[in-house]
Amino acid sequence: MKNYYLIVAFFSSGIVFAAENKIDYPGIGSDIGFEQIQALKFSQEDQRLAYGDDPLQFGKLYLPKNSDSPHPLIVFIHGGCWLNSFDMSHAYAFLTGLAQEGLAVWSLEYRRTGDTGGGWPGTYEDIKAGIRYLSSLESFGVDTENFLIAGHSAGGHLSLLAGTETPDAQGVIALAPITNIISYSQGSGSCEVAATQFIGSSYNQNPSAYRQANPAEKTPHRNSIIFHGTLDAIVPIEQSRLTGARTELHEGVSHFDWIHPGSEAFTNVVKAAKEMLQ
Repeated sequence: MKNYYLIVAFFSSGIVFAAENKIDYPGIGSDIGFEQIQALKFSQEDQRLAYGDDPLQFGKLYLPKNSDSPHPLIVFIHGGCWLNSFDMSHAYAFLTGLAQEGLAVWSLEYRRTGDTGGGWPGTYEDIKAGIRYLSSLESFGVDTENFLIAGHSAGGHLSLLAGTETPDAQGVIALAPITNIISYSQGSGSCEVAATQFIGSSYNQNPSAYRQANPAEKTPHRNSIIFHGTLDAIVPIEQSRLTGARTELHEGVSHFDWIHPGSEAFTNVVKAAKEMLQ
């Protein structure tokens, strides 16, 4: 009989499992909370690579174990209101799930609001630098010519911006993104207020910076898809529309459903990614 073994290490945000074992994510309903995402099991990345000199300028590479290389690639930008209090750790299960579906993932960490050099435009400059680093991933069995850009929430905002400057990407998948940072910054929610912190001023004080950072005032990548849920309490449904992008609006889905590997929302994301990367 073939022997299987398991290596487990405990981290504050969940349990890390060795890459030799596939994690089973049982099906779950919708309206998933942030705490449920944080409690999920996940696998360790295959590589941690610096794309810049700052300690926060790095990415984590997740490689499939169930498919042959070269692997199609997703460049993923995590959310968290652009704030340095939220790093990529809450997306570890999502990244694990994508790799288990046969997709390589280059997940970018970046300087955020509160970090030296973070905020606008430093945060966005980091994202562009992380994407430029793709050519260095070829030695890891990644198909660097067959990639898409994806992001969740504030990361969705950054992914839409990056797509406007990355025509070589197969497309952009934006999950619950901020498509109009000007109107979003007028709200009173915690993430809406964080938009003003991200830019470093109010719209009235610096309208040109807001326009530069606003996907709604740019031409999106030719193949852009926005996924948004009707129960999203963090990014209003009005943000789901962007001229030039296709929107898929899902009933009964909330903000974090998209990054839970056991959800139907996640299944829809995987399907869209595979179609885009054919």
